[in-house]
Amino acid sequence: MTGHSRRNPRSRNKSVSAVDGDDDTAVRQGPDTYRRHRDRSKLRPSIRIFNVSLKVMVGFCFVAFFVIFYLIRSLVVVGDHRTPRVITPFPAPKVIDLPQFQGEHKESLYWGTYRPHLYLGIRARTPRSLLAGLMWIGVQNGRYVMRHVCQDSDELSTYGWTHHNARDFGHQVIVDQDLTLATSFLKTKESGSGYGGDWSVRIEVNSKTSEEVKELLKTGHLFFYLADEDGNALRLSRDAMNIHETSLIASGSRRDIGNWQLHLESRDDVEVHFSGFKTEHFHNLSELVQENIGAQARKFGRLQLSDTSDDSSNILVFQISGRIPFRTDLAFISGTGFPSSREEERVNSLTGSSLTDRLKEKELEFDTRFEECFSLANKFDLESTTVGKAAVSNLLGGIGYFYGRSKIALPGASHPGSRDSFLFYWPAELYTAVPCRPVFPRGFLWDEGFHQLLIWRWDIHISLDILGHWLDLMNIDGWIPREQILGAEALSKIPEEFIPQYPSNANPPALFLVLRELVHGLKKNAFTETESSKISSFLERAFVRLEAWFQWFNTTQPGKEASSFYWHGRDSSTIRELNPKALMSGLDDYPRASHPTDDERHVDLRCWMLLAADCMHAISELTVKRKRVETVYSSAAKILSDFELLNQMHFDDAYGTYLDFGNHTEKVRLIWKEVMGEQGFTTRQLIREVSETPRLRMVPHIGYVSLFPLMGRIIPPESPILGKQLDLISNRSIFWTNYGLRSLSKTSSLYMKYNTEHEAPYWRGTIWMNMNYLILSALNHYATEHGPYRERAKDIRDELRSNIIRNVVGNYHKTGYIWEQYNQKTGKGKGAHPFTGWTSLVLLIMAEAYTES
Repeated sequence: MTGHSRRNPRSRNKSVSAVDGDDDTAVRQGPDTYRRHRDRSKLRPSIRIFNVSLKVMVGFCFVAFFVIFYLIRSLVVVGDHRTPRVITPFPAPKVIDLPQFQGEHKESLYWGTYRPHLYLGIRARTPRSLLAGLMWIGVQNGRYVMRHVCQDSDELSTYGWTHHNARDFGHQVIVDQDLTLATSFLKTKESGSGYGGDWSVRIEVNSKTSEEVKELLKTGHLFFYLADEDGNALRLSRDAMNIHETSLIASGSRRDIGNWQLHLESRDDVEVHFSGFKTEHFHNLSELVQENIGAQARKFGRLQLSDTSDDSSNILVFQISGRIPFRTDLAFISGTGFPSSREEERVNSLTGSSLTDRLKEKELEFDTRFEECFSLANKFDLESTTVGKAAVSNLLGGIGYFYGRSKIALPGASHPGSRDSFLFYWPAELYTAVPCRPVFPRGFLWDEGFHQLLIWRWDIHISLDILGHWLDLMNIDGWIPREQILGAEALSKIPEEFIPQYPSNANPPALFLVLRELVHGLKKNAFTETESSKISSFLERAFVRLEAWFQWFNTTQPGKEASSFYWHGRDSSTIRELNPKALMSGLDDYPRASHPTDDERHVDLRCWMLLAADCMHAISELTVKRKRVETVYSSAAKILSDFELLNQMHFDDAYGTYLDFGNHTEKVRLIWKEVMGEQGFTTRQLIREVSETPRLRMVPHIGYVSLFPLMGRIIPPESPILGKQLDLISNRSIFWTNYGLRSLSKTSSLYMKYNTEHEAPYWRGTIWMNMNYLILSALNHYATEHGPYRERAKDIRDELRSNIIRNVVGNYHKTGYIWEQYNQKTGKGKGAHPFTGWTSLVLLIMAEAYTES
């Protein structure tokens, strides 16, 4: 995951349009994004000049002068009050305004499990939605606890979607100590439904109680709520507590969906209580419920809501209690109150035996779709296939909808915490997958490129929708904030100091990974006619934004030498970091030059720029079809793929691999020192000590960065350098483990070293799935290319693939989770969990669905 940088890089240069000539200009100067109109003066007919009075002409010019002066003055004055560029949207039609994302497509995705930070949360894709969610009372360390928001401290045995199709169906299993909940979500659009249709939730509660918690878990307590972000009052049914008389428990009305009703049905003997609240804050609902229950428990000794409601409540919480095991169905229907609404019929179809049948049909449809996409039936046993289904289901089930304004840090602010040190982006929506529901339940730019490698294979329309939302977050300079913390619920999960985004900091343009796949599919006719048409329309609309994005990188991240690049923004003044982090690279604490300067050259960014240039060239050939534009990107790609030039800049003969270049010394360590504080007190702190003057040199740390030229297929298949990379990959002291390739060589001086007193090693040895997937894709490429290393590449690919699958599957069945990273010594999962962002790529590894050249 990417973190947060506190340092601003050097100011961005102005973009200059490309000109014909030396190829180097193509890398530094992309096509001018904004200058689209050629000089058409030669096409215009000549204008006859009439004979006129000189006095008239002078008078006319005099008046014109003042008019022009006034206009210029007005513009200057207005200019003083213009919106700063950093928070000005990119001046082009939005991608998500394309017709393909409107109408039936938009309505079909209106409702969903779009609140991924909750164990079960439902909302609509609209800025101010009707929200729904689930809480329950669990038992932890012999005490009752409230569950609502996904968090590691809950210590659940496992939770996650076993099936989810990203559209209208999902099934989830949650094991909370001895309590097991199964939640199912189903969405339908029937005659009489309002906009977005109807949906239903089934919750099944079971337990395998041990003697010590038997008394505490005799009765299960669920809390299902509705909350209206628009503040509309929710109406409580008169008989809400007597569901055997009527299933209706709540109703209301909204502009988007019309009148609506919520029904509750259960075949079991359950008791219902309620509480209504009026508030504008929705991120702390569990606290409201806990306070209400706590007050009741202190007064009456009962775990139940108060059966009271604030005036004009916009939140209604229903407590459903029953002797375990029990099951309950909640049906939400929209567009009610008309003779044609068929309310009873629709409720019946969303509850009881009808719901059971529908859920079985949807599960069968999911299994069929899964096999169509990934073809695992003849390759793996049930144990492995279960993990593959969990991988894609949790990635799809983790798709969320967010709305809010990013907080943008101003460069050079004297007081970073003050109100004048930041600006707010324009209000924006984001439909996106998330890396991890409890730890990273929000959008991350470079992660999303990896997410979409899987999602487009499952549902190309959803994938394009997500890509469009991300590109529409671009500002006028071509910058996209890399971490999207939108809305109160997302903000509530982040410490205040980590919220601002830095407009000078980059993030790998990994969206080009999936765009390259789509272009390749178009060329191979891999899509249906309808899909191809929509992809082409998407690329045509997105092209101007992609140009601006490429140009932003090209003008803000260059090195001193032509066609060199480095991640700007590393902290050159730090005294507490062993090696100043390059958070903007996505590889966080991966070792770079010990002393950041503008002399640096980073291998990975150079290869990302090649991917972007090559992809832009391919897109321009398909959609723009303007020779000048095609030439610019083909020239840039030609320079960046120049093998000899790459070797001159980054290949080290002594190490036999590719390295960063910069001002570096290995004589750096962290030592304890007494440091005088601002209040005059001394404290003992871990401080960086440098015992040798750094010099410009190759940075001798072999790791994932070293393999980027291999991942980019820049190395010719017949080159001895390819053989050396294969030697390093299979070397147990460098990359190879029985569980996947480690991120940093054991020979590195920073291997598994803490970067500060409290910052544990992150990209300094552990195994990461996204990089292993790209390396496997490269090995697959070389295994199919004629050359002396073909068979060796194939053997390494097959063994590495087998090791990764075996380890991830084993960890899942042992721990109940897919993990952020894996220990290079034991293979044990570590870090955030369930991490079903890019670790879900294990499914593509199982399916042998690698990225194309």
